[in-house]
Amino acid sequence: MKKVLFASTALLATAGMAAAEVTLDGFGRFGLFYQEGTDATLGNDDVRIEQRFRLTITGVAEADAGVKFEGRIRFQTDDQANGNSNIARRSAAGFAVSTGGFRLDVGNVSDVIDSGDVVNFYGFGVGLTSFAEQSSGYNLGFVDSGNATTEASTGAVSGFGVSGDDSLIIPTVKLRYTAGDFTVSASVTDGVLGTQTATAASTYQEYQLGVGYTFGDYSVGVAFGSNEIETSDGGVVTTVDNDFWALSFGGSIGAFAFSILVADDAQAGVDTRYGASVKYDVSDATEIRFVFADSGVDSNDETVAIGFRHSLGGGVSLRGGIGQNTGGNTVADLGVIFNF
Repeated sequence: MKKVLFASTALLATAGMAAAEVTLDGFGRFGLFYQEGTDATLGNDDVRIEQRFRLTITGVAEADAGVKFEGRIRFQTDDQANGNSNIARRSAAGFAVSTGGFRLDVGNVSDVIDSGDVVNFYGFGVGLTSFAEQSSGYNLGFVDSGNATTEASTGAVSGFGVSGDDSLIIPTVKLRYTAGDFTVSASVTDGVLGTQTATAASTYQEYQLGVGYTFGDYSVGVAFGSNEIETSDGGVVTTVDNDFWALSFGGSIGAFAFSILVADDAQAGVDTRYGASVKYDVSDATEIRFVFADSGVDSNDETVAIGFRHSLGGGVSLRGGIGQNTGGNTVADLGVIFNF
């Protein structure tokens, strides 16, 4: 990441004060994406141009006592299923305060599981777009696993990301403390879903708590969560709640690295979920990746995929993969990504 320093010299004249700065970073990617079984009646194609441009703006200031304050927003444009590109969308703001081993995140921020503080939920993704991950197809207590239907139905998105102009983002508060090889993290997401009226209203609450430990080249973590959606319609109150947990273990042995994920919740008809992902460094520039994921839904197929990443230097890499999604359809992509 290259930093663009806008405002530091203004503070240098004051002794004892740390510099403030604004940084721009992100990535761009483009290539081809293929998905078997795409619905052509909606104007969508099996093969389309894949593209994404992401720009994150972060402002940082440090107080005299060494406490760091951060704020960030994001802009992003993507291709759609019909091959067209959307106009860049934007995010709500996320904030952070950190000192020593403590970090507090507030606003449009990730919860415990999505942040990766203690659990490796996604693993080593396959493809230019990471279309296959060790948690692909999961709907874990409304945890965001890239499932647009889940996000639309619950109104809850657990990670920092962009949304449409009229979207309302439920705020999250997350506290993390790291001491040596131990990490403890807790988060609370609490707000309203969608538009509230005089006769109908919905609220969403979610709590997560996790702990992680790193020993040598290995790490293990577990997180527990509980959420509740309460809807009031014409005086009738309906409550839907769910408890869930996720456990991951991973590490590296020479050129080989792996991650294993097990997760479960109380949803009816959904079994315990299993996933694994591995990568092998063929050389300093090239790695092979493999993903397996069982969503726990009997009607779903297992996600299986294999892919590669090859560094071209300067933050640029060629990536691609091929596999099967939860619908049993073949998915593949190939392209270039560059970080800045």
